[in-house]
Amino acid sequence: MASLQPVRGTHDLLPDEGRKHRHIADTARGLAARYGYEEVATPIFEFTEVFKRTLGDTSDVVTKEMYTFEDRSGDLITLRPEGTAGIARAVISGGLGQNLPLKFFYYGPMFRHERPQKGRLRQFHQIGVELLGVAAPLGDIEVIALGAHILDSLGILGRCKLELNTLGDVESRVAYRDVLVKYLSGHVDSLSEDSRERLNRNPLRVLDSKDEGDKRIVADAPAFGDYLTEAARDFFARVTDGLDALGIRYELNPRLVRGLDYYCHTAFEFTTDALGAQGTVLAGGRYDGLIETMGGPATAGVGWAAGVERLAMLAEGTQAPVRPIAVIPIGGAAEAAALKLTFDLRQAGFSIDLGFSGNLSRRMKRANKLDAVCAIILGEDEIAKGVATIRDMASGEQTTVPLGEIAAHLARHR
Repeated sequence: MASLQPVRGTHDLLPDEGRKHRHIADTARGLAARYGYEEVATPIFEFTEVFKRTLGDTSDVVTKEMYTFEDRSGDLITLRPEGTAGIARAVISGGLGQNLPLKFFYYGPMFRHERPQKGRLRQFHQIGVELLGVAAPLGDIEVIALGAHILDSLGILGRCKLELNTLGDVESRVAYRDVLVKYLSGHVDSLSEDSRERLNRNPLRVLDSKDEGDKRIVADAPAFGDYLTEAARDFFARVTDGLDALGIRYELNPRLVRGLDYYCHTAFEFTTDALGAQGTVLAGGRYDGLIETMGGPATAGVGWAAGVERLAMLAEGTQAPVRPIAVIPIGGAAEAAALKLTFDLRQAGFSIDLGFSGNLSRRMKRANKLDAVCAIILGEDEIAKGVATIRDMASGEQTTVPLGEIAAHLARHR
């Protein structure tokens, strides 16, 4: 029955894949903490206006991909399609602007109604960082360095390239917008329907169009770099100098843009050719106008996000399953003693699997299947003597140990 299948674009995180996700999240979480980023979690749904303000009415996410519904109070609610908007909202509603700078790390599910494909799901997971209240280029350098550090620790960085561009300051963008609109207006009949719609409302987004006809037109568009103010050039030079000093390699990509007005200065993406068309692994940039756009005070911001599913497809290594100790009672009289021993050993920090049923042979097969390091065998004879038989699952060697000394005997497996 279709109703008993996962909804299209979603999937179950079973133990093997769950360990990969946990490995990625734990690696990122640990490294972010080294850089001073504290973990936060915002609700998975917000008032729809939170995302309309931050993502823009003309963005594909808002117009085509958001999961939006009316709740029982008549409010429009949206499942979060990304993490930054919720954090920005939390800064405003929580009055956190008095505590700047703020350094946040997050991990959790996001939701977008788009065509499922390799590395892209309708419920997916992201890790991300946000640095708020730092207007200097050092902020851009730090978040990029942290992203590179995480990718390197996951064994991914060597298969990625860092693409970098500057979106300039407000003056630069105003000057370039006028020139770009004039150029694109001369090709309006050849632009895609989406790009014609964006031409007057959000012309920079045309530069990022995936339409092949738009790409040919954009290829001859005026270069953004020719319209940067001296201050914007200096800002970007300080970012690239900092990355050079850290040995972080990058390529300049003048077509890498963010279409909304609150984005400025640095835009960057770590991309790979190992995932087919879905080449972006980690992406971010500076968004100094975001919180002000949402009704808060002017606050500098820079950050990035990365899709965990894509990282899992590339990452080397994972967290190995915990190898348990099997406790195997033989006979009904041994079950109560086995239950108490299992409880005590778990309290002492051991991973214990207690077989619920079956004879000795079946329970030993289960212990082998679980890759148990050893088995504690309890029968009536052992209980009468106050001991247990401990079998090493690799060598088959058996040792008799007093019940009160088992924890000390197995200390290396704790």
